[in-house]
Amino acid sequence: MTAPWNEGVPVRSSLKFSLKSRLVVLYAVAAAATFALTGVALYGVLERQLDRIQQDALRTTAQEVSYSLTRSVDAERWGRFKTKLDTLTPADGSLRFWVLSDDPAYEYGKGLADISSLERSRDGFGKITLPDREDVLRTLTLTVDASQARPQVRLIVGMDSAPYAHTLRYLLWAMAGLSLTAILLVALLGFWVTRVGLRPLNRLSAEARALRPSALSQRLSMAELPVELEDLATSFNGALARLEGAYNQLEAFNADVAHELRTPVTNLIGQTQVALSRRRSSDDLQEVLQSNLEELDRLRAMINDMLFLARADQGEAATGRIHAVLADEVGKTAEFFEFLLDEAGMRVRIDGDRQASALIDTALFRRAVTNLLQNAIQYSAPGAEISVAIQRQGEMLEVAVSNAGPPIAPEHLPHLFQRFYRVDAARRGDGLEHSHGLGLAIVKAVAAMHGGGVSASSEGGTTRIAFSVDARPSRRAGQT
Repeated sequence: MTAPWNEGVPVRSSLKFSLKSRLVVLYAVAAAATFALTGVALYGVLERQLDRIQQDALRTTAQEVSYSLTRSVDAERWGRFKTKLDTLTPADGSLRFWVLSDDPAYEYGKGLADISSLERSRDGFGKITLPDREDVLRTLTLTVDASQARPQVRLIVGMDSAPYAHTLRYLLWAMAGLSLTAILLVALLGFWVTRVGLRPLNRLSAEARALRPSALSQRLSMAELPVELEDLATSFNGALARLEGAYNQLEAFNADVAHELRTPVTNLIGQTQVALSRRRSSDDLQEVLQSNLEELDRLRAMINDMLFLARADQGEAATGRIHAVLADEVGKTAEFFEFLLDEAGMRVRIDGDRQASALIDTALFRRAVTNLLQNAIQYSAPGAEISVAIQRQGEMLEVAVSNAGPPIAPEHLPHLFQRFYRVDAARRGDGLEHSHGLGLAIVKAVAAMHGGGVSASSEGGTTRIAFSVDARPSRRAGQT
């Protein structure tokens, strides 16, 4: 039974909250914080306003009573004044009056002993709790100067604050209820808004889930996407394009490997079968074994090159670097081609900065130069001159090998450094059968292991292939 293509994808933990849930919770928390701060501010404003209203009521009542008290200058008028206070005092005791005096004849009020401490209080607003009442009385104390027979007295007007407290409590509960209702509505609206707002993201997720390895050319639709998701979709489509390219390259690589291995294996099998078809002399068998050994050497070289490229693909950097002059290393490498060069009437000329130096792995560097020289010798006409130019390009040192030969079409240049890539037959000169198509790929890998890159151009009958190495002092300091 074939496993699903997305097997192994981590399953979302049930303990994690979805983006929708997080946004709804954030909406609710933001609404709760807003309503709480607004409620506290509103409660404080109303509390001060109600306190001001009660103070105004106390002040108005105290002014009216003190006016009558001022005119009560003898016992007769004092008696009428007390009768008036009895009339103004409601049965529920929500409004009370006290008159304190050193002369008991000019005192008034129920429970004078309970408010004796007020005799020492200053004039103004205050609060008092009486034994016969649970509610707090808000008071206003005024001093009335002596007049004729009446001594100096202190007038205390007390007003029950329970109605105001009840109003505040009612307001508090009302605000709490309304806030909870509003928070619930905000959460519901937030859920709806989030659901609508996340539809493009959900659509992208559905399209991503619908992708299959058999259709790597599919892309996420960019139609009607909000600006915030365009970058995400573009990046994802870019990743799909790179994945498609890598997959296609891998398929081509597998096909090329099979093709490259098939020829030597077929040769080995064919030659061995022919050798075994009848009795052979020792010379014939030795010839067959020699031919097989050549094919096996070719296979070994190809396998070693593929292993080297695999290590380079994993990010392996060049080790064992030493400080070397690049022109000297190029000259030493060119010496190995003296026989081939003399036979073809060619020569190698080293140009540019002959003193340029860098920290390099000399074995890898020579391997890259060897591949470039082999490539140039293979495709150059007899008697041609091969130029190796060394020049500084910013923080890089570039080694460029140029030769006159068959031109390379522009559409092939970007692919020259791919593994097993073959240009058209016009450039397949003699000796191509000995190449397995990994030479320039190895040059690219060596450049990458030295922090550099590669380039290729073909103009006016001259082909130029180059690679670079990092020559920054900071890089040198970190190498041994």
